Amino acid sequence: MKNLRDSLIRIAMFLLVFVSWMWVLVQPFSEAANLTIIIGAVLLVFPVVWLGRLLLDADPDPEDAAWLTTLMHAVLMVLFGAALIRAISTYESWRGWVIPVPLALGFALVLFTGTLAGLSVVNLAARGSGAPFGIALSRRLAVDWLYAWTRNPMVLGTLAFLVALGLWMQSAYFVLWALLLVSPALLFFVKFFEERELEIRFGEPYRQYRARTPMLIPRRPKPPAVSPARSKPVAKPKSRKRTATKPAKKRKTK
Repeated sequence: MKNLRDSLIRIAMFLLVFVSWMWVLVQPFSEAANLTIIIGAVLLVFPVVWLGRLLLDADPDPEDAAWLTTLMHAVLMVLFGAALIRAISTYESWRGWVIPVPLALGFALVLFTGTLAGLSVVNLAARGSGAPFGIALSRRLAVDWLYAWTRNPMVLGTLAFLVALGLWMQSAYFVLWALLLVSPALLFFVKFFEERELEIRFGEPYRQYRARTPMLIPRRPKPPAVSPARSKPVAKPKSRKRTATKPAKKRKTK
């Protein structure tokens, strides 16, 4: 019953986030207000994450950390989502320099990076028993498949997708916005809040996984450590049986 209630609360929070996205999408904001949302909403991520880390350290209980993370995901989805929606829907008015990338190549990059991000979601759901958008936090560590190459394939795929999207739209400002503003904000959340939260919920297994797997840039997974075979005990040399020697007969003296 408790699990059902918790799931309904998380779904309700996501619906509120979705409603906020739809509201931002249809509003006829002025150009100044639009740029304020595109830049300001991302900048707000830094103090929100800082406050979340303070609350996390004040009460490092696994169950409380899970709920705080759910709330944090909802707030960040509102901020990142609002900025991204306005950036995509109005990029033509602030495109900046046109990047001469062929549309077909840009579209191919969008498909590739979008597929990578989608596969990371499937990976997390299958191996970590979790769902994106804060609907269900992972109940166990996802440490194989894509997550064996990098600890954050979803973040990597999302950032690569945004850059590819800017190339497809041929917008230099959009690419710079993704690289210089969105990327630092998202990585700050991962490094400053999410890693600490995972350490609280999963403990030593997560610390070991973090030690052997890169944070973002993929690296070939290291083979699992093989425990050295137990050496067979050296057989003791068989001791020769001592044969009882008969005492020498005394010579009779005349």
